[in-house]
Amino acid sequence: MLSGIDYLVVIAYLLGIMLLGLYFRRYVHSSKDFFLGGRALPFWAIGMSIVVSDIGAQDFVGVSGQAYRYGIAVGNFDWIGSVPAMLLAAFIFVPYFWKAGVYTIPEYLGKRYNNALRTLATLTWIIFFAFNLGIIFWASAKLLNTLMGWSYMTSILVTAFVVGIYTCFGGLTAVVLTDVIQMVIMFAGGILVVLLGLHQVGGLGGLMEKLAGRGEGYQNYFELIQPADVNAPFPWTGILFGLTFVMANAYMIGNQAIVQRCLAAKSEWHAKASMIWGAFLKMLIPWMVMIPGMIAIVMYPDLTDGDDAFPLLVKKLLPAGWGLVGLMFAALFAGLMSSIDSMMNSTATLWTKDIYEKYMRKGASDRHYLLVGRITTLVILIFGVLTSPISGYFEGIYVAVQTFLSVFQGPTFAVLFLGIFWRRGTQWGGLVGYVLGVAVSVTLYALKGYLFTIEDPFLYVSWWSFLAGFVITIVVSLFTQPHPEERLYGLVYRLAGRRPGPA
Repeated sequence: MLSGIDYLVVIAYLLGIMLLGLYFRRYVHSSKDFFLGGRALPFWAIGMSIVVSDIGAQDFVGVSGQAYRYGIAVGNFDWIGSVPAMLLAAFIFVPYFWKAGVYTIPEYLGKRYNNALRTLATLTWIIFFAFNLGIIFWASAKLLNTLMGWSYMTSILVTAFVVGIYTCFGGLTAVVLTDVIQMVIMFAGGILVVLLGLHQVGGLGGLMEKLAGRGEGYQNYFELIQPADVNAPFPWTGILFGLTFVMANAYMIGNQAIVQRCLAAKSEWHAKASMIWGAFLKMLIPWMVMIPGMIAIVMYPDLTDGDDAFPLLVKKLLPAGWGLVGLMFAALFAGLMSSIDSMMNSTATLWTKDIYEKYMRKGASDRHYLLVGRITTLVILIFGVLTSPISGYFEGIYVAVQTFLSVFQGPTFAVLFLGIFWRRGTQWGGLVGYVLGVAVSVTLYALKGYLFTIEDPFLYVSWWSFLAGFVITIVVSLFTQPHPEERLYGLVYRLAGRRPGPA
């Protein structure tokens, strides 16, 4: 439970973040300000926002839980699974998206292929964000229940209220600039728990020695690259093909919540630099979210749910009466709120620009679209609250998120990759490749008991659905009419610096 000074720290943090977010309301005069921050954001703020939006409370809870179960192999999702993809995004994909002047990734797909693909991709991301919000709310409930004794629903409602206020009024500018503050707080709190935990177990060497002494079941805990037949979700084959080649690239290149920040950069240079700066910060993340789970193995070896490891460490390690528990609570809440606010703003952008403006109300005033964006933000917030218990059906919060992503990430990356690098790709190739690629994902999950030896084969599903989408897009494109070259100017790699016209 929090002491009086802890409550003061938490209240000061929550009020400060809300007031800061509301302050940026004065800069929101148009839908462009709300969705893209007026295209005036600097690289350092965008990079920090990308990191803290990607790594939230669900990662402190979920990644620590996976490390408690399987060891450091989960660190691949940030080291191997993020940094190379962010550099690829910085130098190849993000400049094209920024120069195209789009609001969303599906909008780019619409320009490159057709509106049918744009609409399908939009609806897919909206559905994912809606259910992922529920998972993050559930993570907040686990934290608040452990630290403060609040009921799950009370915890979820408090979270929704705080984040909803500044996201609804301040738009992307409020989201990004509050994320900067929240990243600093999150790093401070996360590092504090790691240092205190390592002190308890005798340092990193003591942790390794104590884990090794626990017997054969822990022999793989310090192996970053694990055998292909390991009984865990992270075999090297899945890490290489599913994560490195597909999921990481699809997430950093095709995720609306990530790329939307780069689209708000003040220049192409700032858009590129934001990804590079974010990649550097990303290399530090696993030490904060992974090591606590392994410390908990030594201190509390009999937990029935690994996702309880991090909240329990916070409760037991941090001394009372110093405000440190309140600081850690603020850090966890910072990561949580940054994940929620980015998904809410991105969902509002997707719905307003790709669905509402295109199909329901064309030519309305800019103020009307700004209002629609704010209403959508509130609607998606309510939906996330209602769907929060869904993560109880998965072995850990982290696996739940990755499973949802694996259904469509492979086909998304296939059509984006071919769209940028292969001018011969046609509108029907992209559409059919995407639809059948998702169908392959669904089929693989339906038959996973017959096809895979592990319980959560999301890495393999990502790889095979990517391969299916890639091959199908090529085959269909070869038998259908391509777009004229002038239509592709600025959208395809080899046409980037050329004027529209014949080759």
